[in-house]
Amino acid sequence: MITALAGGVGAARFLTGLAKLVNQKDLSVIVNTGDDIELYGLHISPDIDIVTYTLAGIVDEEKGWGIRGDTFHCLEALRRFNQETWFNIGDRDLATHLFRTSLLKQGLKLSEVTAEVSRALGLNTVILPMTDDKFETRIVIEDGSVHFEEYLVKRGAKDEVFGVEFLGVDSAKPAAGVIDSVLNAELVIVCPSNPIVSIGTILAVKRIREALRQTNAKKVAISPIIAGAPIKGPADKLLRGLGFEVSAYSVAKLYADFLDTFIVDTADSAEKDKIEKLGIEVKVTNAIMRTLEDKIQLAKTVLEC
Repeated sequence: MITALAGGVGAARFLTGLAKLVNQKDLSVIVNTGDDIELYGLHISPDIDIVTYTLAGIVDEEKGWGIRGDTFHCLEALRRFNQETWFNIGDRDLATHLFRTSLLKQGLKLSEVTAEVSRALGLNTVILPMTDDKFETRIVIEDGSVHFEEYLVKRGAKDEVFGVEFLGVDSAKPAAGVIDSVLNAELVIVCPSNPIVSIGTILAVKRIREALRQTNAKKVAISPIIAGAPIKGPADKLLRGLGFEVSAYSVAKLYADFLDTFIVDTADSAEKDKIEKLGIEVKVTNAIMRTLEDKIQLAKTVLEC
């Protein structure tokens, strides 16, 4: 059994390749929910949806999110009512949020709803929210504290970062199945996702980091930082804002207490010795996923570990 820790776009790209090599039934994905947000009265789970749509083969690969070929008529209509429409929700994507919100209001947990969505889309992979509890990632900027999605999408990640807050971290518990999926795995993969607000949120939930230290599984991570910059997203601003160097080494150090192997891009081969001094084995390969073949080859490298 393989368990992956995942954020959004970067993780989804990697999982596209992994899904070509392993049986869906043998894969569980623990997904960040710190980005979850309520808009228009609907519960939206951006990272869960990206991962789910990707594994179901319906994601809009050009955008990296949403459903391929979706329309935006509802959003266009909302603009007539002077509603804020900075968060792009397609019409078919909207159906997912309506369905999720309806079931949550009926008393189902987020993990139960996620399983229902997965079944409806024909998935055999187990997709697990990191927690069923309220957990909100907020970014501290000069103007105060804003929800991560507002920082990323509405404000375009242009603000300088002064800190990151995890609201609900003290009370959030792992969703059912999360700890078991780590302890019973043969391989745990930390996807190339933002180490602060994707993987970092998952690790902040009680008992998850401890489970990663306890499991007998091989634990392999892929660096989301290549040549001192993220392929996508604001990981550089977040790392810098929290006082970290923007490098593969900094990411490895964040995972050093549980990690066995760290995969870095060839552009960062010079960091190999420095990272290995943390007690982590380092594999150097192409980690830039431009094509499906790149994604498959990176997944092969992880599986060979």
